[in-house]
Amino acid sequence: MAQDQEHFRDSIGTISEEGKRAWVFPKKPSGKFWKYRTYVSYALLAFLLSAPFIKVHGNQFLLFNVLERRFNIFGFPFWPQDFHLVVISMIIGVIFIALFTVAFGRIFCGWMCPQTIFMEMVFRRIEFWIDGDRGAQIKLDRQPWNAEKIRKRVTKWLVFFIISFLIANVFLAYLIGSDTLFRYISEGPLDHTSTLISLVIFTCVFYFVFAWFREQVCIIACPYGRMQGVLLDNKSIIVAYDHKRGEGENGRKKFRKNEDRQALGHGDCIDCFQCVNVCPTGIDIRNGTQLECVNCTACIDECDSIMEKVNLPKGLIRYASEDEITKKAKFKFTPRLKGYTAVLTILIGLLVGMLFLRNDLEATILRLPGQLYEHKGENIISNVYTYKLVNKTTKDVTDVHFKLLSHKGMVKLVRNEDFVVPAQNLAEGTLFIEIDNAAVKTDKEKVKIGVYSGDELIETTTTAFLAPRSYR
Repeated sequence: MAQDQEHFRDSIGTISEEGKRAWVFPKKPSGKFWKYRTYVSYALLAFLLSAPFIKVHGNQFLLFNVLERRFNIFGFPFWPQDFHLVVISMIIGVIFIALFTVAFGRIFCGWMCPQTIFMEMVFRRIEFWIDGDRGAQIKLDRQPWNAEKIRKRVTKWLVFFIISFLIANVFLAYLIGSDTLFRYISEGPLDHTSTLISLVIFTCVFYFVFAWFREQVCIIACPYGRMQGVLLDNKSIIVAYDHKRGEGENGRKKFRKNEDRQALGHGDCIDCFQCVNVCPTGIDIRNGTQLECVNCTACIDECDSIMEKVNLPKGLIRYASEDEITKKAKFKFTPRLKGYTAVLTILIGLLVGMLFLRNDLEATILRLPGQLYEHKGENIISNVYTYKLVNKTTKDVTDVHFKLLSHKGMVKLVRNEDFVVPAQNLAEGTLFIEIDNAAVKTDKEKVKIGVYSGDELIETTTTAFLAPRSYR
């Protein structure tokens, strides 16, 4: 057994001895945790599929428009000027996942990861419906390409492609916005060939992932499996096999009726391999913590059902830490967990504070490159600027004009009239700042400008004002 374990650690579970793909045919799971996972997964599926179509105060609930650099997170719009807030949000997400990994292992992968949810709750269920359970799938895979196999394969692949196409449309709604997606659909895909090509590419990627690559995403592509090796310790609660109870003194042994296993020195594991057969990544949980394990709890449910049938206590495979199994130590809130929690609390507080302090309208006024000051009359010095106003709200900002707050002078727009900043859009233009030379103390002054909507001051900004050295 030690030799088998050593061999197991030398390769991942889905690669054969010849280095080829070892296809996984998991048994259809059932049990208490599977039922709970089903509830959670369907709730998250509903959220993932509806989030880009939900509006909060006119803002899409979740939007990640990378091309236009516009992001909506829980209805809050973020522009390029708010990129620091997006970074803080991402850091909070990473620390949140790290905190739960330290405490509860790879629970995110098994319960909340979109890859797992779509794979196990959508595509795998369709596969069970068309191909049958584990035994039927293995038989179908081995049989020649007859009418039955062709019919089932074509049906499954077609259904997989249609679902992948629908997921690609939802994914596109996250990227370009649901309103834009509906407009493109109504205008006709051929009028937007670049978007159509992107949609086809996304569809093919999703089809490839869920029809062929499957669990390899979690094992090979996703870095989270490697991260857990760094984050986990002996106190982390994970899906674990109780080797103390399962192996006993003389190891595991097949079940025999009316046999006193304890007297013979054998553990409670009857070596039925049902925990291996039901595993969606094809591993043997009895070999200990492995990067392939996504904490999906399928092995817990299967083992509990077997223990119940042979009249042995449940919990041979359960949520437990290594210290609980070996030392009977209960879970404790360790200093490490306290540190992660403190950092997470500080960052959440910082983000909330910055969100409340964030202005609805962002103003940027910069001197026109390559332009110096200009004399107007005997006492006036003028500088030319470009301005950019970003409206982050869902309402137009009307009657917008500028006033000079720090010096005696005037702000003149090239258009020479008040204007409107459209909702969730920006306004750009050119303006002149004219200051009396008596108010200029240096050759490079810092001036403060107020942005008004009617009589209401809605934003202030500063910029540099150049003047002749003789006025210093």
